Amino acid sequence: FLSIASMVMRILNLIALIILLAHWNGCLQFMIPMFQNFPSDCWVALNGLQNAPWTEQYTVALFKALSHMLCIGYGRYPPQSYVDMWLTMLSMVIGAMGYAVTIGHVSALVQSFDTSRRLYNEKFKQVEEYMAWRKLPREMRNRISDYYEHRYQGKIFHENTILTELSERLRLDVINYNCRSLVSSVPFFSNADPNFVSDVVTKLHFEVFQPGDQIISEGTIGNKMYFIQEGVVDIIKSDGQVLTTLSDGSYFGEICLLTRAKRVASVRCVTYCNLYSLDSSQFETVLDSYPLMRRTMESVAAERLNKLGKNPSIISTRYDLKRDAAALKDMIDRVTPQPSSDESSQSDSSSILSNQNKKNDFKSSLSHLHEEFKKSFIKKRSSRNRRKSSVEHKKLKNLSRNYLSAPKSNSIENQIKKSPSTPFSSLH
Repeated sequence: FLSIASMVMRILNLIALIILLAHWNGCLQFMIPMFQNFPSDCWVALNGLQNAPWTEQYTVALFKALSHMLCIGYGRYPPQSYVDMWLTMLSMVIGAMGYAVTIGHVSALVQSFDTSRRLYNEKFKQVEEYMAWRKLPREMRNRISDYYEHRYQGKIFHENTILTELSERLRLDVINYNCRSLVSSVPFFSNADPNFVSDVVTKLHFEVFQPGDQIISEGTIGNKMYFIQEGVVDIIKSDGQVLTTLSDGSYFGEICLLTRAKRVASVRCVTYCNLYSLDSSQFETVLDSYPLMRRTMESVAAERLNKLGKNPSIISTRYDLKRDAAALKDMIDRVTPQPSSDESSQSDSSSILSNQNKKNDFKSSLSHLHEEFKKSFIKKRSSRNRRKSSVEHKKLKNLSRNYLSAPKSNSIENQIKKSPSTPFSSLH
């Protein structure tokens, strides 16, 4: 709305400028004959306007000026004297300049009205020329066109440049707002420490995949994990069996980053997928700062390895990993929808409501698991601090006892045993 209002105001300013130039030109057309006392061959005398009302004089003068400026005629009579000829030529020059200004101004308005769409059209035109130059097959061209349409939706912004120019606080607020739908849909984020969420979202990279794209291939070395903002993906084993299907709010690819091993399964898109990826180096940096979130992610990864028939101990060697994985598996089993024996008796609305309740239960259960991890983590840290303070207290007590039991001396000579070979000067 603001851009349209701004464009309308600029057009109104342009129209007002043209009317002002026509007003000045019409006044000049009447002023010159008036200074000459209206000679008989001037346009005022030919039209019999010497003693006419000022409104009639102004109307005819403005009509004559606009006729000259728009180059559509000379008014009611062509110029009869040299003075009228010079005035007519001056009006035509002013009109040509006004026409050029109008064209330039309108072109600038059109270009500035939707800059992002103009950039998209220019970019897509280059892509089309590239595809024609490389002689890409028709199917590949259609896929590229569909990708650009889904990825950019008719607009291109230099987002990295825009965010770089902002202050750090403002940039963080913008990124958090842009990723609000991701944070709200991913239970891992919605129940996590806000500082952890802020650190993660500032390091995410937006990516788009088409249906049928292989995001991850089993056996490859991975350097990213992914969060699903929108879309559906299948987790596939090497034999082609679909183990599970993930949708909005899920994440995958963390096992490879936690174990630094090869990918244990493949991931393929079922629909268009809007994903956010996290690089391995940034992944380690964030989890090193938040060990509680590392423990949560390790538990989820261990449960996924159990489904794949892999040994979950490759994730971590901590003793309570199996217990956490078992608790997570029990939580998932409780909130996973079970097939009904009489599906025809259930309506679509009740099914949707049931799935929504299951999703809410999953989020609350994950929150409960996260709180249990947090309590356990705080308890361990408190116990470790108590043991550390107890050891330090024992050391201080031993030092005090040794100090009190040490023999006292009145002079430095009693502490040093002199020998004939030691010079006396070296004792002082």
